[in-house]
Amino acid sequence: MKITVLVDNRASDVLLETEHGLSIYLEIQNCKCLLDTGDTDLFIRNAAKLGVDLTDVDYVFISHGHFDHLGGLPFFLKMNSKAKIVISTFALNQHFFSRRTGFREIGVNVDLSEYMDRFVFVKREAIFMNGSIRVLSADSKKYPFPKGNSTLYKDAGKGLEQDDFNHELIVFFPEDAGLVFTGCGHKGVLNILDTVKERTLFNVKNVIGGFHLLDNKGLHQFEDENDLNEIADVMRAEYKDVHFFCGHCTGELAYSVLKERLGDQLTPFYTGFTIDL
Repeated sequence: MKITVLVDNRASDVLLETEHGLSIYLEIQNCKCLLDTGDTDLFIRNAAKLGVDLTDVDYVFISHGHFDHLGGLPFFLKMNSKAKIVISTFALNQHFFSRRTGFREIGVNVDLSEYMDRFVFVKREAIFMNGSIRVLSADSKKYPFPKGNSTLYKDAGKGLEQDDFNHELIVFFPEDAGLVFTGCGHKGVLNILDTVKERTLFNVKNVIGGFHLLDNKGLHQFEDENDLNEIADVMRAEYKDVHFFCGHCTGELAYSVLKERLGDQLTPFYTGFTIDL
């Protein structure tokens, strides 16, 4: 498996652009996949600089309905004529909002009706490529959800309510590096891993994505060091052979605390990051 991060909040190369978003390209066997599309068409520009041919992508997996993971999709659909778009049944029929930096909408209001024949909607679980890709909804509630979720809302037609993230999907590559893609990890990385453990017969070997463990901002207080140490202790005890790659919505405090506890088990990613697993 070859992985290339096309979009993240950070970059190590000044020639690559960054934004608050996430998009990861990977290749397995005879399949080329895109995990999320970032906020804009920036992932397309970075892909060209990194030598990634997005016109040859076979599948796009969208982790959830927020703009920083879905916003680039309309641009992709115009340039790629063959890829199937795998997305939650609930990602396009709800409106999403945040009050963390002032109340604002964080969904994507774009007419995609002309491309509907290319969409594959998943409610709870689906299998692709003869089982080499599994898509799951994270239904475990064994561990606390990230505190950053307290600032996020949705409107599913009944007025404003707390977002329950029924639109979030996990992508699991059981036979290729045992990789789990968390997206933003709004259900919590521990609940995501618990879901995979309980609903599949495969071991997780690698995890990549955001953990939604945010730095405090203004009046909004999120996970403190004690909370983060508890998460890290479970990661180390229950998943001692798993390697974690984190970025995007993983704050500086969260990374430093997790790194201190997990050591070589944890690696940060950034725009332009590449690895073969």
